[in-house]
Amino acid sequence: MTAILKKELSSYFTSAIGYVVMAVYYFFAGLFFYFYCIVGNSKDMASLFSNMFMITVLVIPIITMKTFSEEKKQKTDQALLTSPLGLGEIVAGKFFGSLIMFICCVGIYVLFALTLTFYSAPDWSVFLGNLLGSIILGAAMISIDIFISSLTESMIISAIVSMCFGLVIFFIDSISQLISVTWISTAISSISFVDHYSNFTKGILSVADTVFFLSIIALFNFLTLRVLEKRRWS
Repeated sequence: MTAILKKELSSYFTSAIGYVVMAVYYFFAGLFFYFYCIVGNSKDMASLFSNMFMITVLVIPIITMKTFSEEKKQKTDQALLTSPLGLGEIVAGKFFGSLIMFICCVGIYVLFALTLTFYSAPDWSVFLGNLLGSIILGAAMISIDIFISSLTESMIISAIVSMCFGLVIFFIDSISQLISVTWISTAISSISFVDHYSNFTKGILSVADTVFFLSIIALFNFLTLRVLEKRRWS
């Protein structure tokens, strides 16, 4: 797994992808921080984290779009799949490589929190809840988008489909309200990423919300593993 992890991380910084992703993420995070905390004279960063949900949904597909689709396009996937590495190690290496890249993005929040200490002490428990929520949300989106990447050899298709899927996730509450059948509407609402993420933005560390996101991560990493198994034996 370590070899895959190192390969993934180096690929982000030997190309423009890593720098573009961080630049876009830092720009919007800085913009929201300036307006909500500096101009608004507030130590509460909850609005910043809430507004970055959409940016996360749109940025992560750029991080994950090449994880497996590029391997398939360059015909290096068979060498990878027939290597001594287990498929679980390959999926884990790709997943954690993308996750570390995303953590490099959310690390900017620590700098923002330290900046606020010059004005007033932020609520560190709320901040840490927000930070953990951002990371676990990002991890869930990464697992979904890596699965999508494993289904195609086009990075562009992978990115577009992942973004569309992310937008559906973002608007799932609005979609559930359009359904008149109560039990279906309730079932759809129960898988709302926004609802499960909102508790983190309030500094509430809920076991149910944490389990929800961990279940999403496990499910889609398992689905990616099954795709690779099928490809290995095809």
